[in-house]
Amino acid sequence: MRLLLSTLFLGLAAVSLSPTQAAADDCGDAAALVQLAYPQAQKSADGASFTLEPHASIALTLPEGDNSFGLVCKIWPAHDDLLLVAVPLIDSAKSSDGQHVGDIELLVVDKNSLQVRQRLLQPGLMNDDAIAIRTIEFDTGRYRLASDVSAFGLRIEMANHSQPNPFRETDLRLYALTRDALRVVLDGLVVADFGGEGDASCAGSFHSSQVSLAMNQASHHGYHDITVVERRDTDEPSPDTNGECQSHPGKPVNRTYRLRYDGSRYPVPAALKALGP
Repeated sequence: MRLLLSTLFLGLAAVSLSPTQAAADDCGDAAALVQLAYPQAQKSADGASFTLEPHASIALTLPEGDNSFGLVCKIWPAHDDLLLVAVPLIDSAKSSDGQHVGDIELLVVDKNSLQVRQRLLQPGLMNDDAIAIRTIEFDTGRYRLASDVSAFGLRIEMANHSQPNPFRETDLRLYALTRDALRVVLDGLVVADFGGEGDASCAGSFHSSQVSLAMNQASHHGYHDITVVERRDTDEPSPDTNGECQSHPGKPVNRTYRLRYDGSRYPVPAALKALGP
C-alpha cells in the first residue's frame, strides 16, 4: 500500500513545478520585468520584493522553505517571442503564516523588450487555508482553439497535511490570446487528484485520478472541442493476517468528456469542477 500511495503522489507531483524553479528558468531580470509592468511598485530594501499600494506584495526571490510565491515565468513555445508571467499579488495585511489571501495577474510579455502586451487579473486565485496552494505552473500544451487563436494553461496544485484524510488537487485554467484581449476560456478543471480516509496506519479507502486533454476536429462557435479523458483508481488497503499492510486496488474506471465552447467558455463537467474560487 505504501508503494501504491507513493506512486499516486509522484504522479500528481509530476504535473507541477515549484514557483521558484519556474522563475529561475525563464524570468530573467525579474525586477526589471516587475518595474515595467507595475511602474508604481516600490522595491524593498533587500531587493527581494515589491509593494503595491495599499499592501499587495510581489515576491521575486524566496528563501528555502518560504511558503510564499514568487513570479512564475515560461516562454510560450507556440509564440516563442512571448513570455508568460504569473504574478502572485499577496495581500500582506490579510495573509498569515500558512495562509494566503490574494490574486494572480497574468501577463503576456514581449520576451526581448519586456513590454506587456496583454494582462488579466484573476481575483482570489491565491486564497487558501487548511487546503494550501503548493505549486503554480504554466501549461503550454498545444491548445490551438482556432486557426488564429492559441491558448495556454495555468495549473494550481493544492493539498492538505492530513494523514487520515489526505487531499491533493491540481486545477487547470485555459486562457485564449486573441489580437485584442487575453481571457479565460476554461475555468477550473480538475486534472489530477488524490484523497480518501484512513486510520493513518494502513486501513482506509482512497481514490486518485489523472486527466488528459486533446483538441478535437469538431468545433462550436468557432473554437475546437476539447476531448477530456479521466482515469480514476481506487484502493482499500488493510492489514493481512501477519499485520502487513496490503493494497486492494479496484478496477480502474475511464470516462471521456467532450467540452464544447458555448461562445464564451468551455463549461466544465460537474464531476471535474475545481474547488477553487
